[in-house]
Amino acid sequence: QVQLVESGGGLVQAGGSLRLSCAASGRTFSNYVMGWFRQAPGKEREFVAVISWSGRNTAYADSVRGRFTISRDNAKNTVYLQMNSLKPEDTAVYYCAASSDYLHLTTKLSEYNDWGQGTQVTVSS
Repeated sequence: QVQLVESGGGLVQAGGSLRLSCAASGRTFSNYVMGWFRQAPGKEREFVAVISWSGRNTAYADSVRGRFTISRDNAKNTVYLQMNSLKPEDTAVYYCAASSDYLHLTTKLSEYNDWGQGTQVTVSS
């Protein structure tokens, strides 16, 4: 099991930027595929981005591709989500998650073993 703690959320105007961080502890961080998900009020939790254990491979939801960038620093046991050109529809609680299936870039919530507590991102129009 790996423990995850997100930070970096907040209130930003449309068009602005935020950088989320997720610090991991407990198990060998580089053994995990790491994902970011989000959940808006009244909606289901949805996939945002995923990064391979090495950091060489990434995938994004269509709604954020070209605006968000996922990255990781295995030496610091941290994964990041750089969010640019934010829109009001990006408002949600953002969660990082770890998948022990390190061979696949999975976008499915059910394939992630461990979750952080979430950080709120609010984008005003």
